[in-house]
Amino acid sequence: MRTMLPLLVLLVVGLRLAGASPPPQPVTCTKGTTDCTVTNVYGSFPDRTICRTADASFPRTEAELVAAVAAAAAAGRKAKAATRHSHSFPKLACPGGRDGTIISTRFLNRTVGVDAAARRITVESGVVLRDLIRAAAAAGLALPHSPYWYGLTVGGLLATGAHGSSLWGKGSAVHEYVVGLRIVTPAPASQGFAVVRELVAGDPDLDAAKVSLGVLGIISQVTFELQPQFKRSVRFVTRDDSDFAEKVAVWGGVHEFGDMAWLPRQGKVIYREDDRVDVATPGNGLNDYLGFRAQPTLGLITARAAEERLERNGTDIARCLAARLPPSLFELQAYGFTNDGVFFTGWPVVGFQHRIQASGTCISSPEDGLLSSCTWDPRIRGPFLYNSGFSIALPRAAAFVADMMRLRDLNPRAFCDIDAKLGILMRYVKASSAYLGKPEDCVDFDVTYYRSYDDGEPRPHSDVFDELEQMALRKYGAVPHWGKNRNFAFDGAAAKYPNSGEFIKVKERYDPDGIFSSEWSDQVLGISGSPNIVDKRCAIEGLCVCSDDSHCAPELGYFCRPGKIFKEARVCSKDKSAAAAGDDLLDEL
Repeated sequence: MRTMLPLLVLLVVGLRLAGASPPPQPVTCTKGTTDCTVTNVYGSFPDRTICRTADASFPRTEAELVAAVAAAAAAGRKAKAATRHSHSFPKLACPGGRDGTIISTRFLNRTVGVDAAARRITVESGVVLRDLIRAAAAAGLALPHSPYWYGLTVGGLLATGAHGSSLWGKGSAVHEYVVGLRIVTPAPASQGFAVVRELVAGDPDLDAAKVSLGVLGIISQVTFELQPQFKRSVRFVTRDDSDFAEKVAVWGGVHEFGDMAWLPRQGKVIYREDDRVDVATPGNGLNDYLGFRAQPTLGLITARAAEERLERNGTDIARCLAARLPPSLFELQAYGFTNDGVFFTGWPVVGFQHRIQASGTCISSPEDGLLSSCTWDPRIRGPFLYNSGFSIALPRAAAFVADMMRLRDLNPRAFCDIDAKLGILMRYVKASSAYLGKPEDCVDFDVTYYRSYDDGEPRPHSDVFDELEQMALRKYGAVPHWGKNRNFAFDGAAAKYPNSGEFIKVKERYDPDGIFSSEWSDQVLGISGSPNIVDKRCAIEGLCVCSDDSHCAPELGYFCRPGKIFKEARVCSKDKSAAAAGDDLLDEL
């Protein structure tokens, strides 16, 4: 355990490296553009399978995109869009079977035009968020909300309903600012097997296309409504969690861009006080979030090895002591914020919207031979994580938080892995007109935790993570984030969206032969089958909710048991009384 301290210090110090090896492309082919595989940026889907396709195409114009879709439709072959970095955890980009085709939007990456007077920007769907917000800023405009990571493409973030944090105005979901798009869909032979559909504000089909899971076709261009450039004033304040449940219900109304992160073992909440200020307010702050910077590859590999030793052989006390360091180091370095782009001199940090709203410098540095990389680069044996995201209606959020705290209080040390990953992030999202957008104003809970490289390997206290998720989804009616989560979270998900039936009707009109559908998308949308994969140790992997001990790892002492707070939950538990010894030591450190 003591080796973790210098390793993590080395890791965080190394965050200031200037170079980095950008992430590998998600689509690779062995013979030109044939015999291909597609994966996500983490190198592994939840079921750990490899997605193989017959071929791939890389259109550079809308005409070439139309030709690619037409070729797939004429041949009756399954097709899927792949984005530049492929940040979705689920298998949204996998056509299914080995005869499908991948159509990459990697080179559809141009800004088509900016209309400063109308406050609109049109971009191709392969444009990454970083380039979109910079192009808007160059015209004195701003995209008012976005995810915090700017490596997402426009098409990808729309497909999954990506968002920031706000209940103000139209809210934090990027798709709420779409006023037009062009999408290429299959068509009959009489129309050349593919057509371009142009949708504008007021067209009911836009409510299907702007959050589509990629099953309608492939978006070519998107037009966003922007706002005049503005600045934000950001401050992070850490308090104890005694009034956490009450605060979660109101924080989104107090600060326009406010969020919060809960460190359960430490009993602390990090509150983000983040508001719009006049563009004339002094300050040229920059958000260069530490976790999204290039990191030294050797440090990542060594830190992961130490973490694996703790997971397999360490005690709860050792894991919890190690978990205290990352939040402290991030706080010491102001989470990567600076007041002038170089130095941090104190809160608040005031800066232009495009310099504050998102970051991700590890994707844009020159190649350095993999001496440094993004944390999640699959070419190295570095950190390997699960990422779950689910949204709970605002009126029910306080009760859910109270239940989470009750679960924590039963054994606080079981939650140390969450502290080590900087807590549970909570963001606010407004109800949407999009058929697959959020059905109610809600709080989105984002949980990151350890994942083993070995299939089916249990991890300590996995039962509390599984109970927490099942409680959110089943007791509180949470809807899963389309681009995150393990399989079981999507079971019955479509039924939670009142307008999912309308979405299916549009899908049947746009793609009646299901060219852009897959077994996975049909399962998630409730069309046929279930996303659950029931097999030995499936609950360990999050591929099912256990109903039999074999779904856990009984030979290792993990059995299918009811939850501790939410008794309807079924989790893989290694019943072991938590010894009180050592708690006093932890409280003093």
